[in-house]
Parts: sequence; structure tokens; C-alpha cells
Amino acid sequence: MTEPAPDTAANRTPEIVVARLRPSARRLLWSALLLIVLAGAAAYAPSLLPEPWMRIAALALAGVLVIVGVLVPLLRWLSRSYTITTRRIVIRSGFLVRTRQELLHSRGYDVTMRRSGGQLLGSSGDILVNTGLDAPVRLRDVPHAALVQEALQDLMERSLNPVAARRQQERSLRQSGELGRRGDEPDWHPGNWPQQD
Repeated sequence: MTEPAPDTAANRTPEIVVARLRPSARRLLWSALLLIVLAGAAAYAPSLLPEPWMRIAALALAGVLVIVGVLVPLLRWLSRSYTITTRRIVIRSGFLVRTRQELLHSRGYDVTMRRSGGQLLGSSGDILVNTGLDAPVRLRDVPHAALVQEALQDLMERSLNPVAARRQQERSLRQSGELGRRGDEPDWHPGNWPQQD
């Protein structure tokens, strides 16, 4: 009789990146429009101002508006990313203080998609990943949200271990009302066994 191969890194299937995502670039629309307006105003306005200090003040104001209205939103957008692999979801956020959160597919979870009116136009949406233990993890404004939701469900189903699959099945039966609430005694409990004479 042969023994099963030991669980080593060489025997496991490699982790493959399925998708690398950022929130929808739709958030940068107003910043792009502001940059265009400020570039035109900075080129035209100094010719209208008579005093040199006024020209310098106008250019300084345009510079401050570019930093606040264009660079800050761009850096916030660049600071959040989502990586979906065959084993986990990795969420990175933050600019000066980076945060990395990982969620393994083998834990089993529910995937929900929410869309606002603007997100419907751009086919993006918020993906809520609920493990049942912690607060749901939110992937904000993900492009092609329906495709991401379907991919996450497929990856989770492929990597479920038997215990996690049973827990997920019990959770869905409990939510549908087919299984008693937590704390109810199942039929196979030793107190329910028939007495022998």
C-alpha cells in the first residue's frame, strides 16, 4: 500500500494571480476636468492681471488646487488595490501606512454585489465578501463587478475543504429555515437514542 505524498510546497499547485484590480477610475473624472480647467486658467489668467504679485498669487492658487483637487484623489485611487489569486484575496490600502488584508478561499464565504446608479452605468459595483465570522470585507467600486463575483464564487467552491463545505451548507440551510437555529439539538444527539432493555 502506498502512502500519500507529504504536503510540501513542491506537491501543491502553484498560486496563480487571477486578477489585479483597482477601484473604478470613474472617481477621477472630476479631477481630470479640474486639471483641464486649471491648465487653461493658469495659461490665460496671468495676461489679464496687471500686477506681478497678482500673477504669482493666481499661479500659486492654481498649484494648490492641482495638489488638493488632482494629486490627492489620484494618490488615494492608486493606494488601494485588490489581487485575486487561486488561493486568496489580497486587499492593500493606504498611502503612508500600508495595510494588507488576506482572505483565503478555503475558509468559505458568501459573495454579494451591490450597485448604485453611477456604478450601473460603468458596470462596476461593490463586492461584499462575508465569512460569517468577522465584518464583511468590501471591495469598493470594482470594475466588471458581476464577473468578479462569479470568479470569486468559482474559486471558493474549488478550494473548499470538507469541513468548510459542510459549514457553508448548514449556514445556507439555517438561513432558509430548513435547519433549526444554532443551539437546537440534532436528532442524532445521544439523549435522543432509544433506550435498551
